[in-house]
Amino acid sequence: MKKDMGGAATAIGLAYLIMAQKLPVRLRLLVPAAENAISGNAFRPGDVLDTHKGLKVEIDNTDAEGRLLLCDALSIGCDEAPALIADFSTLTGSARSAVGAEIAAMFCNDDDLAASVSGASGVTDDPVWRMPLHDEYNYMIDSKVADVVNSAPSPYAGAVTAALFLQRFVSADAWLHFDLMAFNIRSRPGRPEGGEAMALRAVYDHLARTYRSP
Repeated sequence: MKKDMGGAATAIGLAYLIMAQKLPVRLRLLVPAAENAISGNAFRPGDVLDTHKGLKVEIDNTDAEGRLLLCDALSIGCDEAPALIADFSTLTGSARSAVGAEIAAMFCNDDDLAASVSGASGVTDDPVWRMPLHDEYNYMIDSKVADVVNSAPSPYAGAVTAALFLQRFVSADAWLHFDLMAFNIRSRPGRPEGGEAMALRAVYDHLARTYRSP
């Protein structure tokens, strides 16, 4: 679980960097935190939960708990109509199967934004790889008893369906979602084994180029 908080740590680190460098932006940081623990009031498969956005979510997989808080944070963040909303999470093992442990899987609803962050990833040696928000896969998270199910029962495209789940709670025109490992499984120069702030440098570079005064 020490790396499962890597997404929150990355978001906090990015916020600290933005403030330390005094970028001229209005910043809001939301950190939704979940404890994956069994108790008398824990939710169960088949439960239907209410969300901040008003959508009802059917629980298929109780281990997909992080996205149940992240979806509310995204909805809350969108209330202020931000120019950009970005989230970082250690959301799925499927992302690691797709791109490995050293690349952040990136989902984005804006082609220009995705291209800018992808370019920044090369400049900053902070690799990201854009993944598809393939709308045709939304059928896998449809529910017969709610608006959406929290985890597709199918073993296919797990990172994509998780991103599609989150997208239902996003109203911003510019959204970045990173599904990342946040942990180095080998030591490299400047990147020792252990926790790693993946995609932070790439996103900051994009923000600095976009918002820093000349």
